[in-house]
Amino acid sequence: MIPRILLTTGEPAGIGPDLCVQIAQRELACDLTVIGHPPLLAERAQRLKLNLEIRTSGRDDVRAHQPGSLKVWPTAHGADPTCGRLNIANAPYVLETISSGVTACLDGRFDALVTAPVHKGIINEAGIAFTGHTEFIAAISGGYPVMMLAAPGLRVALATTHLPLAEVSRNITRERLSAVLEILDRDLVARFGIPAPRILVCGLNPHAGEGGHLGREEIEIIEPVLENLRQKGIKLFGPLPADTLFLPKYLEHADAVLAMYHDQGLPVLKHAGFGRAVNITLGLPIIRTSVDHGTALDLAGSGKADAGSLEAAIDEAVGMADRMLRGVVEPA
Repeated sequence: MIPRILLTTGEPAGIGPDLCVQIAQRELACDLTVIGHPPLLAERAQRLKLNLEIRTSGRDDVRAHQPGSLKVWPTAHGADPTCGRLNIANAPYVLETISSGVTACLDGRFDALVTAPVHKGIINEAGIAFTGHTEFIAAISGGYPVMMLAAPGLRVALATTHLPLAEVSRNITRERLSAVLEILDRDLVARFGIPAPRILVCGLNPHAGEGGHLGREEIEIIEPVLENLRQKGIKLFGPLPADTLFLPKYLEHADAVLAMYHDQGLPVLKHAGFGRAVNITLGLPIIRTSVDHGTALDLAGSGKADAGSLEAAIDEAVGMADRMLRGVVEPA
C-alpha cells in the first residue's frame, strides 16, 4: 500500500500552483493528487515551461506518482487568476479545496493532506471569517491543533501561535500548557514512532525567570505543569532559558522543543532549515503538513519559487502515513 497524499493549490495568485507543477516533475514515494482547477495548473506549467501531463482523476484511482504527470481532482475557481494579483472572487475556491481535502481524509479516501500557502487577508476581505489555515481545518475535523515546525535535526512546537507579544503571558495557562504537552508527547509516539520522546521546554521569561526575579510564570504555571506530567511518565526537561536551550549539547538528546511563543522558537528553526522546514499540525484526527512560507505573490509565475519546503512537507506526510499504513503506529 502506498500513501495517498492530497495536495491543495493554495492561493491561486501566489506560488502554490507553481509549486504543484514543479513538484510533479520529481520522484515521490506516494500516490499524489492535487485538488484544484486543471486549467490553472496547465497554464502555470506552460508559463514555467514545464512539460506536464494533467490527468483528471477519480478520487479512488490509486497509483504511484509518475514524474512529469499530475493527477488532479477538479475544483473550479471563481475567476481566472492573475499572477501576483489577489482576487476576492477566488476566496471560496481556496476554502473549498481545503474543506473538501479535510473531509476526504476523514472519510479515509486519502491518508494525508498537504497544503500550499493561502492568503488570510484576501479571504477576510471577501467577507469570510477566517482566522487561519490551521484553525479552519480544526473547525472541520475536530481536535486540538498544535503547531510544530520540523527541519533536519530539529522539531519546535508552540504553546501559543499567532498572538501579539503583549497577549502571550496571559495565554500561558496550566490548562493550555498541559493540553499542548500531552498532544506533543502523544503524537511524537503515534505519528513519528518515537517510543519515549524527550521534550525540552522553554521558559517564558529571560533566564527562565531567574528564580522569580524576571517573572513568575515559570514558578506559578510552567513548573507545576511539568511536574504533574512527569508523574504521568512524560519525559520533560525544563523550563530552560531559551537563549541556551538551542545549543547542540541540549538538542542532541532531545526529540522536540516546546517554545512558549512564535518568535521564541521559530527564528532558530528557520535559520537552521529554511526552505527545508515543514509545518506539521499535531492534535488532529488527520495527518496535515504544510510549507514553511507564504504565498510569495511577487514570485508567482516567475519560475523562481523553491519547491524544497513542499517536497519536505510531502516527504513528512508520506513518512507518517506509511507508518500508519504498515501498522507501526496507531492513528492519533
